[in-house]
Amino acid sequence: MGIPIRVLMVEDSKDDAALLLLLLRQAGYEVESERVESASSLEQALTKKWDIVISDHTMPNLSGSEALKIVRAQNVEMPFIFVSGPIGEEAAVEAMRVGAQDYVMKTNLNRLAPAVKRVLQEAEDRRERKRLEQHVHQLQRFEAIGRLAGGVAHDFNNIVGAILGWAELGCDEAQPQTRLHDRFRKIREQSLRAGKLTSQLLAFGRKQLLQTRKVNINVLVQQEMNLLRRVMGENIEILVHADAGLRVTMADPTQVDQVIMNLCLNARDAMTRGGELLIETKNVEIGDEYCSHHAYGKPGSYVLLSVSDNGIGMDAATVEHIFEPFFTTKELGKGTGLGLATVYGIVKQHGGFIYVYSEVGKGTTFRVYLKAHTGDHEQRETTHIERPLRGFETILLAEDHDGLRDTAQEMLQGLGYRVLVAPDGRKAVELFKANRDQIDLVVMDVVMPLVNGPEAYAEMCAIRPVVQVVFTTGYTPEAASLISLVEKGAAILQKPYSLVSLSQIIRGALEPKVRV
Repeated sequence: MGIPIRVLMVEDSKDDAALLLLLLRQAGYEVESERVESASSLEQALTKKWDIVISDHTMPNLSGSEALKIVRAQNVEMPFIFVSGPIGEEAAVEAMRVGAQDYVMKTNLNRLAPAVKRVLQEAEDRRERKRLEQHVHQLQRFEAIGRLAGGVAHDFNNIVGAILGWAELGCDEAQPQTRLHDRFRKIREQSLRAGKLTSQLLAFGRKQLLQTRKVNINVLVQQEMNLLRRVMGENIEILVHADAGLRVTMADPTQVDQVIMNLCLNARDAMTRGGELLIETKNVEIGDEYCSHHAYGKPGSYVLLSVSDNGIGMDAATVEHIFEPFFTTKELGKGTGLGLATVYGIVKQHGGFIYVYSEVGKGTTFRVYLKAHTGDHEQRETTHIERPLRGFETILLAEDHDGLRDTAQEMLQGLGYRVLVAPDGRKAVELFKANRDQIDLVVMDVVMPLVNGPEAYAEMCAIRPVVQVVFTTGYTPEAASLISLVEKGAAILQKPYSLVSLSQIIRGALEPKVRV
């Protein structure tokens, strides 16, 4: 089996063209070719895909220089070789100057095959450099957007958390079924929606704190399908091809749920007239050859989640921007443009990678690769608590945002707790020293001035070895240190948090038998 190559011959002599093709086949190439000898036929032929153009220099109907100009006008990267009789050094130099890659004399055709091999390799090298440059540019662009998203989300989550807290306190104090109660309820609902948007931004920026366990993607797909079948529409057929022997992956199941849901809803929106949604899972091995053509890929064992539709599809320009936040092809008001950005961030934060393959009018396939692990699926713990849990213990609350600190203090006091309040990490340590025997739990922001949460907690542990703690976070660059603290028993509460979630995690920290 030879090396496949598509050759466009610009040559007025059938015999000369046949000889060149023979030499290429003898050199080990499996040649697909077409011969042209006029400007119009050349332009028509260039609508097809070719690996290389081989052209005579002197022809009655079309000069080689004119042929080169026509080729370059349509494709500046197309490998181009002149194969001709003697034309003089000046003409040969000019041919190279205007864009030919090589010049082979018909009196020395043993140079043809080596020249073709070199020119094709150089073209592949150029494509690889361009692909890597595009990859680096995309990474830089995404990293910049991620930093911006993380910074905005940190401050925004604090503000939304304060609004949510006051709304919940207002709901509790207002009489049910009154206009005032309804208004507080609506403020609460909108605050939760705002919090969801910032959560999506943080996911894109890979700033979420993942709580991973061994997960079988098949289980999550089945659970999500039970919910999604009701919203996909009757005109969409859902097919699931799950590998029965699928390996587990270390993942945060809540975040993977988001990936499945967003990809399926995106597929639904692409099939405006109905169609077929195909979800597949399987074990795959990624090697060096695959990675050489896929910039994000890394060799190893992976679990593949594939979501395909036969909808409207996307062109290359759209695909290039598809994972950017707020980029959407939907009508104004029909989408936030954060769904696929969220998917991208979650997959990358899990150490995986994602590719999209699409063709206009034929549909789109998203392929998500997550690292495979050994072991069995670990069920997630679930709770269904509608009313806040009360207590009586003493809590040290450390929060630098004034509005959020005030609402959290009122919520805790409303739940029955005695609350000591600190505006920063340094003050929190001082309060802990003064009340070391009375404090039952520390509820502390991660990012604070003077001394951050983990550093303040370390100082508290030096004062009293056993200190129960709940870290609150809207965005944190210190995720690695938090993961180690979680492994030692610390609890994490994501901002913005509700009264119920705050009460629940506090009881879980104070009473380990309470599942959170």
